Amino acid sequence: MFEKNRNRPPRLYRFPLAVCALSFGLLMGCDTNGGLPSLAQILEPSPAAPAPQTNDQMAIVNAVDATAAVTQPRVEVIPTLTGMGYASISAQPAKSANQRRLMAIRSARLQAMRNLTEQVHGVQIDSQTTIIDAIVQNDSLRASVDGVILGAKTVRINPVGRDTYEVVLELDQALLSNIMRTVRG
Repeated sequence: MFEKNRNRPPRLYRFPLAVCALSFGLLMGCDTNGGLPSLAQILEPSPAAPAPQTNDQMAIVNAVDATAAVTQPRVEVIPTLTGMGYASISAQPAKSANQRRLMAIRSARLQAMRNLTEQVHGVQIDSQTTIIDAIVQNDSLRASVDGVILGAKTVRINPVGRDTYEVVLELDQALLSNIMRTVRG
């Protein structure tokens, strides 16, 4: 019933080989004090005998340089901000179809402005939760936006379907650069 598999070496012989290889690798990297070397010790050649860097050391240095270039860009990138707004024509309170259409465009434009304001100035969130006997009784959430948007350009006003208008507004890079310069002082 419990017959050994004669084709497979026992685990006892495979495990110590892996442990020995790992231990040898760690011991080869140890300094004279018995501890593991720091990254600076690995990358910097010793002052007594300046040895050329190995391919592994050069790869590490290149990776550190590439990471620094990505995480600390030297050129400030200022995006173009885009705000979109939608409004339904039939939901507008007007008597004629033309008035409803104009009101829908105006409403979509205001929503696009609010979207831009949220991106530039942020959104303030107020929340309140009432819990009684470990059961949520009331959970309310309120968002508010406060800010001024000057110089937004209308990119497009499109009818979407038969009953909706879409308005896209944009703040260009020059305007955003000026805003950021003013904010930074």
